[in-house]
Amino acid sequence: MLRYIIRRLLWSIPTLLIVTFLVYVAIRVGTNPVESFKRTNIHATKKQIAKYKEVNGLYDGFNGYLKGYWEWVKKFVTGPDHWPKTIKGKKAVWPDLKNALMNSIRLGMVAVFFGIVLGNMLGIAAARKPGGFRDGFINGGALLGIAVPPYVTGFFMQLVFSIYWARWFGHTLLPTSGIYPPGHKGFDIVLMAKYMIAPVIVVAIQSISTYARYMRSSLLDVTNADYLRTARSKGISERRVLVHHALRNALIPVTTLAFLEIGGVVAGLIITEVVFSYPGMGYYFLKAYESGEFPKLLPWMVLIMLSVIIFNLFADILYAVLDPRIRLDD
Repeated sequence: MLRYIIRRLLWSIPTLLIVTFLVYVAIRVGTNPVESFKRTNIHATKKQIAKYKEVNGLYDGFNGYLKGYWEWVKKFVTGPDHWPKTIKGKKAVWPDLKNALMNSIRLGMVAVFFGIVLGNMLGIAAARKPGGFRDGFINGGALLGIAVPPYVTGFFMQLVFSIYWARWFGHTLLPTSGIYPPGHKGFDIVLMAKYMIAPVIVVAIQSISTYARYMRSSLLDVTNADYLRTARSKGISERRVLVHHALRNALIPVTTLAFLEIGGVVAGLIITEVVFSYPGMGYYFLKAYESGEFPKLLPWMVLIMLSVIIFNLFADILYAVLDPRIRLDD
């Protein structure tokens, strides 16, 4: 196991370098940071533009891209204090990126927690009696939850619990946007939780629906396996067969989904964050891309790549824990 982990971590280094270089080129081409600098600093002189290109490693030609990328990597690994400043305002990148990361993790992990717990419970309940009313109801509800886009659910919640609720009862039940009310200062977990309710529900609906479908399908695949028939023939109760035998193997594909989803949380929940103006990683990315903020996009990119690689590794390790037949060192 340890040898496998070390091997995967070593392979992740060239993978990370290749992927981030390709995204680096795509971001440079897509945002054109020199033009973004000119738009933001309309009175900039040629000397200032040249200085900006030198500081950010914006060299021309393919070799220029390689040189600029390598210079940026060296600055990145030395820590946030050495990262290039933003185009607008020349501010440090890390404080805003850190806040966006924490906000997305907070929102995503709460939603994923409810998704995993409730989704798997519903999937198990549906698989216990396939074809019955309960199975049809849960399966139909899960299909509906997956089919309805998050922006539709988000707008619906804003309409009902904010706009119409204010008309019916004279006050809003749930806030429509942000993480705190305008002008708020300091940390207030109760107020933050109130602002998170609506976006968490929107994300959790899709998450619960997906896990319910996966768990139901996975359990049905293993229900009639030979080892389960053998267990039943020994007089083991159906509940024990389900919990101690079927569920363990059924969790393997669900584990893949869970770790991919957790890894994706770092990338941000773009649609939900935009609908609710929630300042997470997805909202951060869109705002940075719209304004051509090249220095803000590159650290965001690396965090996403690291998240995907690390959580894929966790998923592979957990495979071996759930199924002893899987040997990672082979």
